Amino acid sequence: MSPLPPRGTRQPMTASPTHAPPLLAARGLSFARNEQPVFGPLHFAVDAGEALLVRGDNGAGKTTLLRVLAGLLGAETGAIDIDGKPAHSRERGHAIAYLGHLPALKADLSVLQNLEFLCGLHGHRPRQTIADALGIVGLAGFEDAPVRQLSAGQKKRLSLARLWLSPAPLWLLDEPYANLDLEGIHLVNRMISAHLQEGGAALVTTHGAYAAPPVRTRELVLGGGGA
Repeated sequence: MSPLPPRGTRQPMTASPTHAPPLLAARGLSFARNEQPVFGPLHFAVDAGEALLVRGDNGAGKTTLLRVLAGLLGAETGAIDIDGKPAHSRERGHAIAYLGHLPALKADLSVLQNLEFLCGLHGHRPRQTIADALGIVGLAGFEDAPVRQLSAGQKKRLSLARLWLSPAPLWLLDEPYANLDLEGIHLVNRMISAHLQEGGAALVTTHGAYAAPPVRTRELVLGGGGA
């Protein structure tokens, strides 16, 4: 498979790691549900050009961690910084693209209408078109298909197209390999590799040993007791 084309809006971050802050940093981060600990306290950082692979069994708290980082849940304790600044809602809105278990698509809208709506809401990377993104994920020709008619794998590919269009430097990917065949798994890995080469970063949750992007990767292992 040929390399993904560059998206060309963000310059690679070339500053020395000793001087540039991590793209994402968490200090003493914990979360509890009904007074029962889910994870933490956790201390970790992800630099530009790097992926953090979050491993753990089902129920270890991987999804909850990504939701806390995205601002969808509030942390029990700790602090989150993005590019050296406290991660308030504005910073999260500009910096984070979140790919969750649910596709977050409008079932009665077409493939094209969904991407147009999401790009209008969140913005998109200049010089990267919707047609390009659909071609990359293998959905060229499905522009007018209602999302409710797509298979689970096709919906995941449509979510990946939106991710590819996003200008956000930090990707939070919750089980991105789910519902994908081997070709789709390779596609995700190529997307992550291209994103990191441009100076982005990614957090990737997985409980499968096979699923790890071939990039510079740190690993965070969560224990049981969460969701």
